[in-house]
Amino acid sequence: MNTGHQPPQAPESSRESGMAAAAAGDASQAFTAPAPTNFEGLFAAQGHDGTFTGIEQGNANGAVPVFPPNTSLPFHNVSATLQDTNYQTMSPDEIALYDRQIRLWGMQAQQKIQAANILLISMRALANEIAKNLVLAGIGSLTIIDDHVVTEADLGAQFFLSEENIGQNRAEAAAAQVQKLNPRVKVIPDTSSVVTKGASYFSSFDIVIATDLNPTLLAFINTATRLHSRQFYAAGVHGLYGYIFSDLIEHDYVLKREKGNIPAVVGPELRFRSVIEVKSQKEDNKRIERVSKRDFYSTWDLVSETSLLPEEYTKSKRRLKAVTPALSCLRALWQFQTQHGREPNHTKEDLEWFTRSATHNHNLLSLPSETLRSEFLRSFLQNINSEVAPVAAILGGQLAQDVINVLGQNQQPIQNMVIFDGNKMEANMYPLHPEMGNLGRSQLDFGSSLPMGSVPVPVDMTQHPQGDMSQLFAPMDPTNTAIPQQATYDDKKAQEQPSG
Repeated sequence: MNTGHQPPQAPESSRESGMAAAAAGDASQAFTAPAPTNFEGLFAAQGHDGTFTGIEQGNANGAVPVFPPNTSLPFHNVSATLQDTNYQTMSPDEIALYDRQIRLWGMQAQQKIQAANILLISMRALANEIAKNLVLAGIGSLTIIDDHVVTEADLGAQFFLSEENIGQNRAEAAAAQVQKLNPRVKVIPDTSSVVTKGASYFSSFDIVIATDLNPTLLAFINTATRLHSRQFYAAGVHGLYGYIFSDLIEHDYVLKREKGNIPAVVGPELRFRSVIEVKSQKEDNKRIERVSKRDFYSTWDLVSETSLLPEEYTKSKRRLKAVTPALSCLRALWQFQTQHGREPNHTKEDLEWFTRSATHNHNLLSLPSETLRSEFLRSFLQNINSEVAPVAAILGGQLAQDVINVLGQNQQPIQNMVIFDGNKMEANMYPLHPEMGNLGRSQLDFGSSLPMGSVPVPVDMTQHPQGDMSQLFAPMDPTNTAIPQQATYDDKKAQEQPSG
């Protein structure tokens, strides 16, 4: 199921409006492609301010260390990489081109954006949207790696490709069109497979974005980015459903706001967030607070498998009931892909396995059983591996906007999973972390960064930087499903039928 649209045009004037719209989080302006009639409501409903549900303050467990201002960290600080870059002075032409963006987030943030080297893995519909928004924003370079060739199916939802590209490498075909959006950005196609890359390959980039990949591959890439202190995003689209995951390891940012009656205090704010510095100043007869915060993150394998919702959710039946069952189904899909090396088919065995897994994950997240219905399971399974252009546009715009915010370090970033549910037309953010243990840089240990069912093997990534990533994982035991024998698809459907 592919729902496509036309390629975006990039004259000088539309570039400015597109970049400014992306910066403001206005999907209706940031994406120039028209949406199908039945998806028109998606764009109006999805704004950056209204998209993510906020996490209430309080209930800090103290599991994350709080660093006082100017603390010298024992490891490489990811955010400091951006701060310490030697930025070049912007030319008058660049200032004119990026004028609207500079007005939104300032000259320093724009210089950081222009200095960023970003890797984008796999060029499908979602990656098209991410590439478009990042290139229009004026990043330094974008490397696109994809070893697949263009097929007719790719034309349904990818606006950088046309019929004449069929049979060509997907990265090369798309890169030529991406480059036209902004000649000032260096766009580099890589036609090799990411599987052949060693861990050191990812050290050349400031941010790594992996789209539509299997969970085992995502676990390796995330391990490699952590090894080299690089920020990592993973995202995927399955028809009306999709997700964004972020692992920024430990990320610092500054929020500027008018000082209220209750001043910010240095210390833990939430389990995954701490206030590290507070400065006050007077501007235009107003007291302004500059609050420096540090967010702590968890690895892909921990978030995608066993991490739980925070207490702000588990103590509120209303909030638990509002959590989309797409989260449980996505976890079941990732476990199925890890266990079987493929997507589930429409066979009785696969349907039963998937239903047991989704039910298990739903219970693990403490979600009410009535929110995971057979109709939702059927809808999710029918959407697996399909691309719907408006959904890709929404998630691609959100991810690109967060990358810009992270580079500028003046906005609160995604923490750490966004789930899009096309049934509700919502993309809500859920902070998922393991129940025990510290977060952030302490999760660099390889033992806690392996996908489910894998066992560590004696391969030293630092000694074999160019080695094939498949060496990092031993074969999984096909008999170990780790899914309890609970309700099957037919059982669940029967339970929902009225008795008598």
